[in-house]
Amino acid sequence: MDMAPLGQNRMNGRLAGVCAALALLAGCQAAGGRPGPAAAARSAPAGWRNVLRPDDAARLESVSEAWAEALAAARRAGFSRRIVAAGALLAPEAALGWAAPPPGPYRCRVTRLGAPRRAYAASGPYFCHVADEGALLSLTRQTGAERPGGYLWDDGGRRMVFTGSTALGGERAPPAYGARAERDVVGILERVGPFRYRLVMPRPRGVATLDVLELVPAIPAG
Repeated sequence: MDMAPLGQNRMNGRLAGVCAALALLAGCQAAGGRPGPAAAARSAPAGWRNVLRPDDAARLESVSEAWAEALAAARRAGFSRRIVAAGALLAPEAALGWAAPPPGPYRCRVTRLGAPRRAYAASGPYFCHVADEGALLSLTRQTGAERPGGYLWDDGGRRMVFTGSTALGGERAPPAYGARAERDVVGILERVGPFRYRLVMPRPRGVATLDVLELVPAIPAG
């Protein structure tokens, strides 16, 4: 549910505070360094529907089915308590307003659901970075063996659509979206709490039923 106007005012104040804090970090680098340009087609006025390939559009359209299938598989495998403990992160209907994350460094972790050999697996933390690229925001995971990077497209305030690709191993950057179909990644970014976001990636190719990347701002103590 969206917050009442009073809640909106409070959240706006909080977002202003975190944006100020993240602005102070703009010159700092998370582990792995500030990412270069993220991999995606830069066609901001056209919108994400003009960028996605048909099979990726179909994956986004079936995200509700992917949620249901992934959670059912994890529960059958005995991970119900882990799902409950994750709270809003793994609650399909938990999305709030103001989906766009403030630019800056983030700590992120991945929850993988419905993989053939393990129905529930959590990994991380990693470092991620959100950058203002002008017409669009970019999102790059900077550390880990699989590092998606791409663009975030506005899709009505409650969610953003991610289009990108994945860098592997020692690669410095992912391929451009569409250049290597087996590397392409699409997903839906939502805010699920105060300064807590998730990128939901349905049916990542040959990996699992659902990957959920959690992001929280990485603000140094003191």
